[in-house]
Amino acid sequence: MSGVSMQEGAIVLDPFAVRMVLGLVTLILIVLTSVSSRRQRSPYADWWRVALCLFFLGNAAFLLNGTPAQLWASPIAKALVVAGAFSVWAGARTLRSHKVGLWQLLPAPLMAGLASVVDDPGSNVWSGGLVYLILTMAGILMAAVELWFANPTRSRITKFLSIMAGITAVYYLGRAIAYALEGPAGEFFRTYFGYAPAALMHLILLVAVSSTMNTLSNKQLINRLRERAERDHLTGLLNRGAFLDLAARHLVRASPEQGGALILADLDNFKAVNDEHGHSAGDVALRAFADACTASVRSTDLVGRYGGEEFILFLPGATQERAESIAWEISSRLSAKRGPDGLPFPTVSYGVTSTGPDAPDLAFMINVADAALYSAKAQGRNRVVGADPVEADSTADHTTP
Repeated sequence: MSGVSMQEGAIVLDPFAVRMVLGLVTLILIVLTSVSSRRQRSPYADWWRVALCLFFLGNAAFLLNGTPAQLWASPIAKALVVAGAFSVWAGARTLRSHKVGLWQLLPAPLMAGLASVVDDPGSNVWSGGLVYLILTMAGILMAAVELWFANPTRSRITKFLSIMAGITAVYYLGRAIAYALEGPAGEFFRTYFGYAPAALMHLILLVAVSSTMNTLSNKQLINRLRERAERDHLTGLLNRGAFLDLAARHLVRASPEQGGALILADLDNFKAVNDEHGHSAGDVALRAFADACTASVRSTDLVGRYGGEEFILFLPGATQERAESIAWEISSRLSAKRGPDGLPFPTVSYGVTSTGPDAPDLAFMINVADAALYSAKAQGRNRVVGADPVEADSTADHTTP
């Protein structure tokens, strides 16, 4: 089979030869990416390898066009390529710590395959072509958007990949428009959007992403390790050190008018839970309280495990009244839950304070909230006690020798 043919003085690449080259390059990239990252696994690298495999299998199925197998191979090929495009999107989402479920990935490939099936795939190489082009464009465009916003430090690598994916998506949009206007047999479509130029766009995108995969994977692994070091392994909340560091930064950046509120919480009679029902029941109670906290606060609020059964919350910009209201909301959520064997979870005592008119000091706020928490325990537990930072500061001044 000839690799090129002459048509009206122009060189036209044979579709079979083009797909063979694309398949060979894709296979090489699969091997290289697998070998280079076998010691370091990351969700992004895993999704990219899945995408490469899907592109390779889809391209292999397209090689069966013109044979009796085209009847089933063409719909499968289109579904696989669309699945590959959406796998690129799934990988890009992991760079923003977002997950993708099968329910998000399966509809597009199924639509592409079904559109081909109902469009006489046995005799029509381009069966379901418009749906296939639009869905491929959608997957790559969504990946471009995810990559653009993937790194808060505006990584040049992700921006470069986003631009490359965006150019590819625009190209596929042009293919879809040309296909709709004149069909795959049109001269304009064959010249600018046929197999050869489309394969070239594929190759550019595949090589660009593969060449930067290790760098992005390493960054993702570093971020995951950093997050793991900053999180409490049982509750998933910030650990004490990470919380104190982030809260102190918030206070430094905040203006005096913004301020914030701080809550110290302690589960009542927690030792009795461990003694009577075992440490596993205590762990369930800690996780349930952590879930109640995260469900009650804003995404900008900080929640940490301060130690043992004690937790700490910092609410930037919140008043003390708002913080006390949130404390009651957390207890309400916790009381609505049930532990193992339907046992109720322990009650919670809270000490609450807020920033005063002077420059906020995190250590001072924690001391004030801790005194309020001690008061809540002394008053019978299961209550919220607020402490005015101005009064606490005045008391501290009077007791200083």
